[in-house]
Amino acid sequence: MKRTDQPTSPDTPFFFRDSPLSLPLYLALEERILAELPDTRVRVQKTQISFSNRRNFAFASLLPARRAALRPNPYLTVTVGLGRRLDSLRVDAASEPYPGRWTHHIVIGSAEEIDGELMGWIWEAAEFSAQKR
Repeated sequence: MKRTDQPTSPDTPFFFRDSPLSLPLYLALEERILAELPDTRVRVQKTQISFSNRRNFAFASLLPARRAALRPNPYLTVTVGLGRRLDSLRVDAASEPYPGRWTHHIVIGSAEEIDGELMGWIWEAAEFSAQKR
């Protein structure tokens, strides 16, 4: 298993340069995703870090999906694309950008929130994206 203090990409610390306290949350998420979905590719972009198989299925970002007064500090926004709308209080925002394609933003504030429920949604997103043509 990968060490949680070393990201997969050398660009990851730069991504978190303005929010360094969020980096440990990201590292815990990355470690869990790569442990459970080992064929996942990680790509650091300007505004998000994407996790993909054939297609992107999950993202980590600092998107303020929750009002600042209600957002934990530090925080990380996890975004998943699914074929259905999630009915959960953990979902901060959901939209249907295409018919049958739902985007969900989930704000986390601790590594404990990277639990079985969140990972179940990430697994579902990975399966959903792998089936797309």
